[in-house]
Amino acid sequence: MRYREKLAKPDVLILDDVGMRKLTATEAQDLCEILEERSFGKSTVFTTQLPLEHWAEVIADPVIADAIRDRLQHTALILTITGESYRGVKARKLAARSKDR
Repeated sequence: MRYREKLAKPDVLILDDVGMRKLTATEAQDLCEILEERSFGKSTVFTTQLPLEHWAEVIADPVIADAIRDRLQHTALILTITGESYRGVKARKLAARSKDR
């Protein structure tokens, strides 16, 4: 089974830290096709620190970037979480504990 078919198959697909690096044109095309295949009754969860309007900055092909954003904007439930990074809070707590020792 091809890679794209494997990602299109599960009922829920979670893609973590989208936008941490630029996608090549091939990777962007694959993502677009996966989203298209999943658009009929399958859920896809993205985690990202990059607002949707900035995705074109990390997708090499602007036409594919627009297609991906279009698919997401019209079907997505977007949850914006604000506040301090959990990792930063955890690191400070660990540092404080080791100081106390």
